[in-house]
Amino acid sequence: MADSINRKTVIRIAGAYVAWVMGSGFATGQEILQFFTSYGYHSFALVAMNLAGFLIIGPMILEAGFAHKGLEGYSHFQYFCGKKLGVFYDWFLPVSMFAGMVILISGSGATLEEYYGLNHYVGALIMASAALAAYIVGFQRFVKVVSFIGPTIIAFMLFVGIITLVRDFDGLYDVNNYPQQMEAKQPVPWAWMSGLLYIAYNLSGGSKYYTALGGTAATKREAVLGAVVGSIALIASILLMNSAMLTDIGNTAVQQVPTLFLTKKISYSLGAVFSIILIMGIFSSCSAMLWTVSEKFVKQGTRKSYIFAACACVVAFLLGLLPFAQLVGKIYTVLGYVGLVFAACVIYKRIRVWRSGKES
Repeated sequence: MADSINRKTVIRIAGAYVAWVMGSGFATGQEILQFFTSYGYHSFALVAMNLAGFLIIGPMILEAGFAHKGLEGYSHFQYFCGKKLGVFYDWFLPVSMFAGMVILISGSGATLEEYYGLNHYVGALIMASAALAAYIVGFQRFVKVVSFIGPTIIAFMLFVGIITLVRDFDGLYDVNNYPQQMEAKQPVPWAWMSGLLYIAYNLSGGSKYYTALGGTAATKREAVLGAVVGSIALIASILLMNSAMLTDIGNTAVQQVPTLFLTKKISYSLGAVFSIILIMGIFSSCSAMLWTVSEKFVKQGTRKSYIFAACACVVAFLLGLLPFAQLVGKIYTVLGYVGLVFAACVIYKRIRVWRSGKES
């Protein structure tokens, strides 16, 4: 008998699935600007590439997480990549997630400073403290909290994207008039590589979180459908925001927080609302990364784990005082290259599983 589907569970998983990506890089628009919009009209091909990548690899990771939930000592990296390469990723993951935390904390400081004039240091400190508080309440409670944040951000970005396109659609004809502004934002010279790096970074970096998320499903179909629904919603928001930024690429390319810039063009009051939603998105990803980093080194729920998490937040806060846009371009690009091999391993492993008809 086929696995039954609880729609509420699917929606919860989809919401938590996209919440991982909804960090400061994505929600501020800086990720979309650099990895998609900066390549002009080629960005639409990159969006299609990412839709395929997220739909193929994301469900595979959650499915494996469901199949192995409760299995003591299970390493999804070793399962997909083999023991030697898996061990490398097991140790590289917390390093990459800590780097991601630094970007997120820096992004929160940039957002609060740009809209409210709050000191960058204060904004970064608020985010580091909120992430620590979320870690203390535990993973299951955290998933319940962030499962609504992702859909909220996507809904808001879809709204802003549609309004901007309807109002400024003619700006799409002027994209090629700003080659210098776009080239300055490109993380790599080749558009196709930028698309691959974005897929690889998000799915390899989030794989530990996605594995645990898959384990919260009651059936395999719920885990897979949650990833599929989340992927479609995520890429739809990327498509619209990419198109919206292209309508005024001469200005959006020089913004620290492009999405906030577009929102304020519609309404300053709307910008205030979005700034709050933006901070929520940063919080969701930052908290997930803190959990991933801590889980590698200490047993969860213990006094030692809370001390470790607090120390990690302090160091991430200090490093997060560096310029936000530069951190996004440099760190995400490096992590994307490392993630490419993992993405290939996931596809190869799942093909072998499908052929054999059983997990191994």
